[in-house]
Amino acid sequence: MPVLSCGGMRYQFKWGDVKPEDIPAENQRNLEDTIRRAVELGINHIETARGYGSSEQQLGHVLPKLPRDKIIVQTKIGPCDAASFLKTFETSMANLKLDYVDLLAIHGINTQELCDSSVKPGGCLEAARKLQKQGRCRWVGFSTHGPTDVIVNTIRAPGSDGRGFDYINLHWYYIFQRNWPAIEEATRRDMGVFIISPSDKGGKLYEPPQKLVDLCRPLHPIVFNDLFCLSHPQVHTLSIGAARPTDFDRHMEVLPLLDKAAEVLPPIQHRLETAMEQAVGSRDPESIMKHLPAPDNAPGGVNFPLILWLRNLALGWGMTEYGKMRYNMLGSGGHWFPGLNVEKLAGVSREDMKKAVAASPHAEKIEGWLHEAHAMLGGESVKRLSESK
Repeated sequence: MPVLSCGGMRYQFKWGDVKPEDIPAENQRNLEDTIRRAVELGINHIETARGYGSSEQQLGHVLPKLPRDKIIVQTKIGPCDAASFLKTFETSMANLKLDYVDLLAIHGINTQELCDSSVKPGGCLEAARKLQKQGRCRWVGFSTHGPTDVIVNTIRAPGSDGRGFDYINLHWYYIFQRNWPAIEEATRRDMGVFIISPSDKGGKLYEPPQKLVDLCRPLHPIVFNDLFCLSHPQVHTLSIGAARPTDFDRHMEVLPLLDKAAEVLPPIQHRLETAMEQAVGSRDPESIMKHLPAPDNAPGGVNFPLILWLRNLALGWGMTEYGKMRYNMLGSGGHWFPGLNVEKLAGVSREDMKKAVAASPHAEKIEGWLHEAHAMLGGESVKRLSESK
């Protein structure tokens, strides 16, 4: 695997299947130029999913033209019953116009229920292993946006054949390090570790606030984050969700720095931690997330931990626009992005609120901080990209 991967979520034409003749020539040309640029740079891992709309279809026009033994192709299929999984796989292969994929993932094991249904006898993990035995895929993994305990449970799940998964796609980057126990668990099992969306979900770093730019100098925030992630040998590759060929350029700046992380990173991290402490009283923006209820156990279904974390990012590092993007998605993300925003606290009794936050050392301040976050970040509802069809 290369240390940087080409994610296929942002260059496609539509978030739904389309007729080939409806794909604009300019869009297809941009996609193909993006793939060819990636391969020129040595970024030969090309990743897509059945859920990425026309991405697979459009890749099917360029991938067969590339040397098959020089590229690593991954697609992903959402959790479902085995028969549906196998049928969807055939659709993916027809779209990609390939005989096999190198990596096949179960896409979005975000809850314990989805984990259990995927790994049980007759589940989609068993179907994927069947395809592996047939030579239709080489390695089987899963992607996740779920909480850490669900991710660890899925990593540990033996599956019906006792083998479990070969690799994992998950979120972990400088601003969000809660999933480190999952990475450690994957490492113990010699699994590949693929970081999802380090530049977008990792902070909208392609449009960084000036405060973050200043704190990360002399590196661009994208380069700092890439280097931070890759300085951990347990992390194998970072996804670049490129929308155009030039989107790789900034990321390439990390390569000469890989052997210098120990001298380059500490001063930047110190500035970031100091700025966060001065703004919110803690050097770690995630510290506020401890001892708070998950959305399914919280008053009004509100996602307390995430909202307070976004507040810290906005106050500490000026990441208000990122906070707005994520905050206003609450309520429309399903199990991919669970929980509701602060508006749902209306009508919640003071007694219920006190019980919900009693374990937090900041219990008396939580409600005020939540309303402060809503005032800073609230706005028009935002949908997940895959829902923007």
